[in-house]
Amino acid sequence: MKTLYTAEATARGGRQGSARTSDGNLEVEIVPPAELGGPGGSGTNPEQLFAAGYAACFGSAMAVVAGKRGQDVSDSSVTGRVALGQIEGGNFGLAVELRVELPSMDSEEAEKLVARAHEVCPYSNATRGNIDVALTVDAGGVTAAAAG
Repeated sequence: MKTLYTAEATARGGRQGSARTSDGNLEVEIVPPAELGGPGGSGTNPEQLFAAGYAACFGSAMAVVAGKRGQDVSDSSVTGRVALGQIEGGNFGLAVELRVELPSMDSEEAEKLVARAHEVCPYSNATRGNIDVALTVDAGGVTAAAAG
């Protein structure tokens, strides 16, 4: 891999601590959600950060693919959901759902775009074969699962 950019962040205290990027642009308190026995409330957690990062990256991948096709996705949105659960052997794992909204695109074109973006997106490439990623496309009021 030819490196184009490297992000750096340091976390202290695990799920009850803080994280900060080396440039200081992101500084967050990490707080376990109530669903995991934590206090919830103010702060974020690793799953929320992953969901936000994946959604943003996938949106950019869609824009790149759409741009090459002469399509406009400026009205699109991507919502990421990251589930934390128990897997075999009592270990923990993740599953992701990406819900893509493309209100001004027809369903068939939207599904093709999302499938191609899933091939291009670095997060998709990093997770492929490692965790389940479900893609749902809402285009022009029609909701469908996309090939992923």
